[in-house]
Amino acid sequence: MLLCSDGTLYSGSTTDHLRRLREHNRGTASKYTRGRLPVKLAYLEECASKSAALKREAALKRLDRRTKLQLCAGFRSTSHS
Repeated sequence: MLLCSDGTLYSGSTTDHLRRLREHNRGTASKYTRGRLPVKLAYLEECASKSAALKREAALKRLDRRTKLQLCAGFRSTSHS
C-alpha cells in the first residue's frame, strides 16, 4: 500500500515493490498516483503466488480507511520505517 502526498492510500500488487515504487514516483505506474506524488511505501505483504496476491489486494481494498491505517502503523513499527 502506498501513502500518497494528499493522504490517500493506493493498493496494488507487484513482483518487485522497489521497482514499482520508483515507477509510481516517476509518474509512470498509474493514473491515480500520477497526480498525488510523491508516494511512500506504507504497507507491504508477501504472498506465495500471484493468485494469492491478487486476492489479498482485493481484500485490502475492501477494508475501511481506519483499518488500513492501523496496518500501515504496524508495518512502520516493525523496522520498515
